[in-house]
Order: sequence, then structure tokens, then C-alpha cells
Amino acid sequence: MAREAVGGVIEQTEDAVEERSTLIGGPPPSDVEPPDGPDDGDPFGGGGGGDDPKRAPIHNARLGMIMLLASETMFFAGLIGSFLLFRISNQVWPPPMFPRLPVLVTLINTLFLLYSAVTMWQARRAMRCGLQARSVMFLLYTTVLGVVFLGIQGYEWTKLIRVGLTLSSGVYGATFYILIGTHALHVLGAVIWLAVVWWRARKGHYRPGRDVGMAVCGMYWFYVVGLWPVLYWLVYLY
Repeated sequence: MAREAVGGVIEQTEDAVEERSTLIGGPPPSDVEPPDGPDDGDPFGGGGGGDDPKRAPIHNARLGMIMLLASETMFFAGLIGSFLLFRISNQVWPPPMFPRLPVLVTLINTLFLLYSAVTMWQARRAMRCGLQARSVMFLLYTTVLGVVFLGIQGYEWTKLIRVGLTLSSGVYGATFYILIGTHALHVLGAVIWLAVVWWRARKGHYRPGRDVGMAVCGMYWFYVVGLWPVLYWLVYLY
């Protein structure tokens, strides 16, 4: 009898909880899902980015990338400020004893990099439309264009080093290689990330609405691409 009485009390309590949750417009506590589901994904993975109304307004990975890009902007602003300080304080720039920078070749290289932003946008657009094979193809194009950019830049650097422009070539050489070299390292990291995203897309890890990894990689790629014309104008043309 005591056991039956206890069981009856428990059932009445559960019914009361369910009725109360229904009255306030929400499901029972056991049915509430966390804002971020178990398949949220990561910067390299295929999760996240769904249309679940319970999700936060912005995915944690995207928010983290925004914060990273903000810190990168401050970092490059410091480098650009130092370059401008040295540039303005010297009436003759570049110094006459150093070779001229390869303006035309670097312009062509800039066009390659800018076009890679178009292919990255096409890859994102294709994935949103469910065209996985097309998305994989444009991701590969983007990766190849990034490799081409780094290859041409590296080749031009070897030519400059052979004619005497090195990191130890005074302020001119130091500012050139530190500013342009830092950007090249960022492009290299982005290319490696792109290769990983391409491989995972090829294996079917992304799908429409669940492609936060590709989206965050695209954010970073657009950043390094958009930064380069500013550096090209400052270092090669100004």
C-alpha cells in the first residue's frame, strides 16, 4: 500500500509539471534541447549553420572568426603604420642603391588572388544550392589560385634576393619582407585550411545549411584577399 501511494504521488507530480510547462508555452523540461545541438560542427567540420530557431543569432565559430579578424586588422594596422612612418620620413623611396620592385608581375599575381575570391564565393553559393560537386570544384580552383599566388611571389623574392634586396638591406628591405612576408604566411595558412576544407567537402562532410566550416574558412580567405590590394598599393606603388 505504501509503495502504491508513493507511486501515485510521483505520477501526480509529473502530471503537474507537464501541465505547468504547457500553460507557460514550453515543452516539458526533459524535452528541451540545448541551443547548440550535438552536431554543431567546427571550423573544419560540416556541422552548424542550420535553421533551428533555438540557435544563437551567430554561430560560435563565426563569432570567433570575427574576433580573430579584428585582432589581425589591428596587427596589420601596426605594420602598415610602421611602414608609412619610414616611407614618409624618406624623400627618396626606394633608396637608389636597391632594385625596383616587380610592379607588373605582382599586378598580374594580384589578379590571380582577386579571382580566387570569386571562386570561393562560387563554392559557397554552390554548396548553399546543394550542388556539392560544383562546390568541390570551385574549392579546388581557389586552393590552386592561392598556391599560384604564393609560387609567383616566392619566385620574385628569389630574384630580388639575388640582386641584393634582403631582410638585412636596411629599413627598406626589412619593411618590405616583414610586411609582405607576414601576409604571405597568412595566405599559406589559409591555403592549407582551404585544402582541408576541399578534402572534407569532397568526402561529403558539408551540406546546405550545415557548412559552417566552409563559411568560416571563406571569411578568412576573403580577408587575406581583400588585404592584399592595400599592401600592393602601399609597398609597390606608393
